[in-house]
Amino acid sequence: MTFDQLNLQEPLLKALKETGYTHPTPIQEQSIPIVLSQKDLLGCAQTGTGKTAAFAIPTLQLLHGRQNAGKGPRPIRALVLTPTRELAIQIEESFRTYGKYTGLNQMVIFGGVSQHNQVNSLRNGVDVLIATPGRLLDLLNQGLISLQHLQLFVLDEADRMLDMGFIHDVKRVISRIPVKRQTLFFSATMPPEIASLANTILKEPVKIEVTPVSSTAEKIEQQVYFTNKDTKRSLLIHVLENTNIDRALVFARTKYGSDKIARALTKAGIRADAIHGDKSQNARQNALSNFKDGKIRILVATDIAARGIDVDNLTHVINYELPNVPETYVHRIGRTGRAGASGIAISFCDAEEREYLRDIQKLTKQSIPVVDEHPFQPLHSVMASQPALQKKAAGDAGHRNKNNNFKKRWNSSRPVNR
Repeated sequence: MTFDQLNLQEPLLKALKETGYTHPTPIQEQSIPIVLSQKDLLGCAQTGTGKTAAFAIPTLQLLHGRQNAGKGPRPIRALVLTPTRELAIQIEESFRTYGKYTGLNQMVIFGGVSQHNQVNSLRNGVDVLIATPGRLLDLLNQGLISLQHLQLFVLDEADRMLDMGFIHDVKRVISRIPVKRQTLFFSATMPPEIASLANTILKEPVKIEVTPVSSTAEKIEQQVYFTNKDTKRSLLIHVLENTNIDRALVFARTKYGSDKIARALTKAGIRADAIHGDKSQNARQNALSNFKDGKIRILVATDIAARGIDVDNLTHVINYELPNVPETYVHRIGRTGRAGASGIAISFCDAEEREYLRDIQKLTKQSIPVVDEHPFQPLHSVMASQPALQKKAAGDAGHRNKNNNFKKRWNSSRPVNR
């Protein structure tokens, strides 16, 4: 199927053709007709599936068909609520790209910067508002935003809203918008509280689900390097110096850790920067812009800061530290291999992370190939343990006995939980 077959108006088709998009992704193919039929939508889809265009394109078409003929500033007719500033900015860019010939306008508001310019832009009128919950509530409480003319509400990354502690703010925003509206609800996962929220705000929704969280993009090549915790930094520099990696997103567990990694890379002559919640908005935007423009080669990020980062032609994702939640691994590596492109996901695994690796392979139902040709192997090579990672937990007694001595040495090096 092509976009021409989705009954889109000429201004949208023209913009899509200019971007080089001709074929919708599965979520776009399913979502666009539903939204255009003015039904509520419950979309279960992770980042990297094309869901921003899945709601932006039909939203623009609906609003374009209901252009405001009255005088005065345009009222806000569509609201997109999203958890992070970076994601809000990228959604606004998508609306601008797809809607460039519609005559509609859009703007983004978020915290961490002065509200002055945002308020002035709002006074000029806006068709589509993209916002983070905190700043939106601030301006609503100050009486600087009116949502009484809202026709379409999009809640994006609902599960991340819950993870970041924004769910109560989301509920407060929902209480301030018209009951009569069309609602589009997107979440990568559906924990009980998110399912309850969806049931509360959606009316007879059509449910679509694409790319289950347990699956990873088929074109993403995955690799794991076993190493010691204290040699990971040296291994990262080794990998970046000895492989053809033009640009990579590196994941760290903590803000402090991401800063240390970026400093070490810079010291080694590798252009890098870090992005996380403790950085100022200007610093985060500069780092992301420099990464997109190729001014820096490596961007080190925490999971929350990286959610929503969408960089064209990102070839590599590196898990400097494996996440303790296997679904997070899937989200991380989904940053590469987008829109049919190939990508490579590299993971470093130390002794304490072996269980995380086992959980990831169980979830994805994939065995991640090991790269053993590197100078930073652990003292007691975990290569011998890889077959165990590929077996069911029960294993077989013969295999366990064969590796008994290895396991004793391995366990003696691990911290004991008491």
